[in-house]
Amino acid sequence: MENTTRGNFSSTPGTPSTTDSTVNKVSAGAHAAVNSLAGAADEAARKAKPTIDHVASMAHQAVDGAASAAAPAADWLAEQGENLNATQKKLVSDTCDYIAANPIKSVAIAVAAGFLLSRIMA
Repeated sequence: MENTTRGNFSSTPGTPSTTDSTVNKVSAGAHAAVNSLAGAADEAARKAKPTIDHVASMAHQAVDGAASAAAPAADWLAEQGENLNATQKKLVSDTCDYIAANPIKSVAIAVAAGFLLSRIMA
């Protein structure tokens, strides 16, 4: 059974390459598993080689289809993670600026929040 590598996905502009490499690694692993299963046929199965080759080809196509469908979702998730990270940094920066501008008010808010949380938890 020949060992072929399929599923080379090129990075689209503006998308992280780590998701592409992850999808390619998973796809390559699935292809290796398909090749391993197809290569495990014994002497009696050699007569059924055309059928095995056909099934292996169909399995490769299924893996390629799944990888093609997963790549955009992985890219979207990576992009959302970057957006959340940027939002978190902005929120922390704004909070630090507010605390520096209003230290007494910030301490009063923290004490009130702590009191309310202790009442809710008790």
